[in-house]
Amino acid sequence: MHFYPKIYQENIYQIPYDKLYQEHVRCLLFDLDNTLGLLSEKEASEKVKKLFQKLEKRFIIVIVSNHVSKRRVSNFAKSLHCEYFYFAMKPSTRCFRKIMKKFSLKKEELCMIGDQLITDVLAANRFGITACLVEPLSKKDLKITSLNRILENYIIKYYQKKKKFKKGEYYG
Repeated sequence: MHFYPKIYQENIYQIPYDKLYQEHVRCLLFDLDNTLGLLSEKEASEKVKKLFQKLEKRFIIVIVSNHVSKRRVSNFAKSLHCEYFYFAMKPSTRCFRKIMKKFSLKKEELCMIGDQLITDVLAANRFGITACLVEPLSKKDLKITSLNRILENYIIKYYQKKKKFKKGEYYG
């Protein structure tokens, strides 16, 4: 069940943040591309900024991106006034350890939110933190992500066969 998310929602606005807070989550780790913004967006939309302004009252927020461009990730993070890690190499969990140490957090206080089973959900489950999957904002992906999507479709079909997960049927 390495690829199975605890929460599956249509987008970041549908996530039950109050429930996460009640479950002692104190740090939200957001993927960037196709989770918070499109590949073409240099900074966050007003809608994302408003959400983050609300969330930062209760949570530490960190962008954890596999994107290799520090400029891309840092500019987006600056627009949201939050911390970031670029070139995180998810499903590696190295950045999660660094975040825990930096903010003196426990595993149960972290939640990874992203649009990919192969990177975001797998990294969260490998590290033992809450995994939240959202639908990608666009079908346009980086080349490496396009390859991940092919594998992801096989995993989703497997879960659908086992009646554990159905694309478009949200829970959390």
